[in-house]
Amino acid sequence: MSIAKTFHLILLVIFGSLSLVNFNYEYDKASKSADEALQQYLNSPIWQTTLPIDGKSLFTTLNSQFPFYFFQYIHGQDGTLNYTKGQLLSGNDDAIASLFTQSLGNTRNLSEGRLQVKIDDSKIADKAKQAFVSKLTIIWLLYLVIATVFSLLMMRLRRSIGYASRYIDALSELKFEALAHSRFRGELKPIGVALDKVRGTLHDKFDEIQNHNIQLNKEAYQDPVTLFNTRPKFTEKLDSLAKAGKDNYGIMAMIKATELANINQSQGRVAGDNYLASIANCIRKSIGNDQQAEYFRISASDFAIFVPNLLISDAHGLLKNLKSNFDAFQQTIDAESVAYTGLVPYRQGSDALSLVYLGDAAVSIAQTMGPNSCHIQEKLNGDELIGDSHWKTAIEDIIQRQALKFHTQDIQPCRGADKVYRELFSRFYSREGKFLPTATVIAMAERHGLNVELDKIIIQSTLKLLIDNPSLSGSFGINVSTASMHQAHFSAWVKDLLTRHRHIAARLVIEVNESGMQSNIGVAHQFVRDMHGVGARVSVEHFGLGFTSFKFFKEIRPDFVKLDGSYTEGIDINDNNRFFVKMIVNVAQKQSIKVIASSVERQEEKFALEHLLVDGLQGYYIAKPKPIAVTDEHSATS
Repeated sequence: MSIAKTFHLILLVIFGSLSLVNFNYEYDKASKSADEALQQYLNSPIWQTTLPIDGKSLFTTLNSQFPFYFFQYIHGQDGTLNYTKGQLLSGNDDAIASLFTQSLGNTRNLSEGRLQVKIDDSKIADKAKQAFVSKLTIIWLLYLVIATVFSLLMMRLRRSIGYASRYIDALSELKFEALAHSRFRGELKPIGVALDKVRGTLHDKFDEIQNHNIQLNKEAYQDPVTLFNTRPKFTEKLDSLAKAGKDNYGIMAMIKATELANINQSQGRVAGDNYLASIANCIRKSIGNDQQAEYFRISASDFAIFVPNLLISDAHGLLKNLKSNFDAFQQTIDAESVAYTGLVPYRQGSDALSLVYLGDAAVSIAQTMGPNSCHIQEKLNGDELIGDSHWKTAIEDIIQRQALKFHTQDIQPCRGADKVYRELFSRFYSREGKFLPTATVIAMAERHGLNVELDKIIIQSTLKLLIDNPSLSGSFGINVSTASMHQAHFSAWVKDLLTRHRHIAARLVIEVNESGMQSNIGVAHQFVRDMHGVGARVSVEHFGLGFTSFKFFKEIRPDFVKLDGSYTEGIDINDNNRFFVKMIVNVAQKQSIKVIASSVERQEEKFALEHLLVDGLQGYYIAKPKPIAVTDEHSATS
């Protein structure tokens, strides 16, 4: 029997016993009152007086002092004087009052006859009844209160037990939500402590198993960041589609995460991984519960999704969901876009290479249509250059309209009064005013041989900005592609332009990627000399990724080296990174070259880098990129 039933049974026994005690007490009290009433009758002075000899008169005389249930007088000689009234049994219809009815009968002989009576005890019974009922009400109200309180407590206990049961079930399903300790108070507190301990132990065990599974998944071709299949699996998928067989069909979505390089550079690789993981979540959310869908990460920033049994005509909802989720994610990060999607159909037996080319073309077209856009390329016609053609047209239009805007990011100077510069970021936009992915614009410009013209409009726009807005003070860094730097005619053009604007040239810092400079030391050296000849300065960005030698400092003689963000990440706890940065700083100082640390995202990194005596700090912890304001009074001159 349960505790609740047992407790209620005990309560019933206790309060039933109290009720019986109450009844006995009131019955005894009623009996005592009845005895007193009978004694008053027996000892009444009226018996010392002369009483009537006829029964009716005798009844009238006695009834004036005593109430009777029953009265009977029998004359000894004359039957006409007999008189009977009432009944021997009580006529009380009240069931409770009848419980307290007393037998107050008496028979006595008179001088002329015999008298038999039963005194009316209804008042005594009613009084006993009222007292009994009153106390009984209090007793059972008390029972009701105790039973209700106990029931409420038991309900709370049952809820706590139910919660504990559900929590144990959840633990068995490896769900580790935080335990609500408020549900385990008083005597239940040890249960809460035990459950919390079990949760912690299971969580640790699960993490251990999960980490082991992650390692196994890595070994089994699963990308650890997105949990998508990797490129070898994608190749297997394409091979299986190329084989003749059942008439399988569906759609393939190729998705390019265009902001990965920018996020890795400005926010660090952890932020880049979080960005990719969030894109993967957006993709899963958009596709929904389709168990047959297959997901692949085919390069650092490219994804491929296969959704079988879906026609192009039915895929518009999927594209709408993808763009909606990408747009929503973009609101949470500081980026021009999130990703672009190209959609193509496939059938069993399709040429795998043509399918990939067509998907890449669809993505390229989507990138010319505005942030997070999607494009459907329905026909498998082998025209894999269609995407490149769109990009060539778009970049030519950018160059013709000089369609770019600048954002700027401050570099915080260190080591006392030494000052550095601010970096300008170019943002390109279409005729519709929609920003295009910067990294893709630059890459496509290089592919189509338009990088020189693109770099020219960046430099021209920078000069125009500084000339038209004299309130803009300080030095500004602008990025030039290494492909342009290697062109002798480009260097000559820059040199000629800056010669005519020497007062502006002195405020310019030309940023060039280290890998491009390392590929041709002679050209890089000549470019730096040309820039120094007109008063401009040069900064080597992503420094440290290549096979850097200290001879590089002496031969190239840049004004700044900007360390790659991978050296900043975790520098407060990474001895290898600290050693490398300290070594670079020591050598650079001897050559009067300033060292700038990029991708500073945490206070601990800032403090560690300041301790290593770098000359400047750049990153989201220092300042985020923002549209340049022509009324800017920031002083960043050197």
